[in-house]
Amino acid sequence: MVIGVLKISMELHGVFSLKEKRHIVKSLLERIRSRFNVSAAETDLNEKWGNAVIGIACVTNESAHADSIMANIVNFIETDGRVFISNYVTELINV
Repeated sequence: MVIGVLKISMELHGVFSLKEKRHIVKSLLERIRSRFNVSAAETDLNEKWGNAVIGIACVTNESAHADSIMANIVNFIETDGRVFISNYVTELINV
């Protein structure tokens, strides 16, 4: 069993309140969950309206599959015009 973990730090464009930020982040997380069948949540910077950190985890039977899922998620987020990925970190855990 392989667990893939992805931590993404991002900047939100055109956001001037926590309400706007939460709307964008919630929408993005729901789309990621439904499209890629992974667990996803906002994990840090909850009270800063211009930035967000989300964590994503997937469970699979192959390292290559986990890498592919995480790369596809990063590409998916990059195509969303509302956010800019400032940094991301991936990790594979073999159990």
